[in-house]
Amino acid sequence: MSEYQYTAYFENEVLRKRPYLQKEWCIRVIQNPLKVERQEYNRFRFWGEIEEFDGRFLRVITLDDKMTIHNAFPDRRFKP
Repeated sequence: MSEYQYTAYFENEVLRKRPYLQKEWCIRVIQNPLKVERQEYNRFRFWGEIEEFDGRFLRVITLDDKMTIHNAFPDRRFKP
């Protein structure tokens, strides 16, 4: 788990606004995504299902290296 990094935005804003999120979930989504898309500004979107989160889908945004987590949130509109 130590190979992954987090932006200051993720540490200071995302986790503060969404205290229910777990870093472990974000890493799991990146390692086993249901879908991946390149996003503008050299970022990537990853989607994955989190069973412990009532089977909801989590969207995780990383920087271009796919190892630095920038944002994460439940994605109610995602359809696998």
